Amino acid sequence: MPGRKSAPQNESENVLQDDFLDTPVEGEEDWMDEGDGQLAVDVYQTKDNVVIKAPIAGVTPDNIDIEVAEDVVTIRGERVDEKEVDREHYYVQECYWGAFSRSVILPTSTIAEKAAAALKDGVLTITIPKVAQDKVKKIKVKPVG
Repeated sequence: MPGRKSAPQNESENVLQDDFLDTPVEGEEDWMDEGDGQLAVDVYQTKDNVVIKAPIAGVTPDNIDIEVAEDVVTIRGERVDEKEVDREHYYVQECYWGAFSRSVILPTSTIAEKAAAALKDGVLTITIPKVAQDKVKKIKVKPVG
């Protein structure tokens, strides 16, 4: 049948290799290497606000740092692994544990001083008020001379 895998040719194809978590060959990247992970985000705007949402289950508010500048929001944090299992006993590890960060360039002018953040059900929501268009000052260019 098309799209169907054939049966294994020999018994060794049914056995998981116990060396798949070994140290990588020189020049190859270790798939469980430590380093900052990148946080996934949704960014959208309403009539009055720019909203950033990020799933960060397993992170406490004390382990989150948010910086809001004129046009950039930076989120940093850490998801702590309880280390219940030694590394060599994993078959798959897709959950990211450790430090993470993400910077987002805002799509419009905002009022950083009025930004607010909330964590509910593992989802971080940052709400930043937009600068009202009628508060934007336009200036006229005068000819010199």
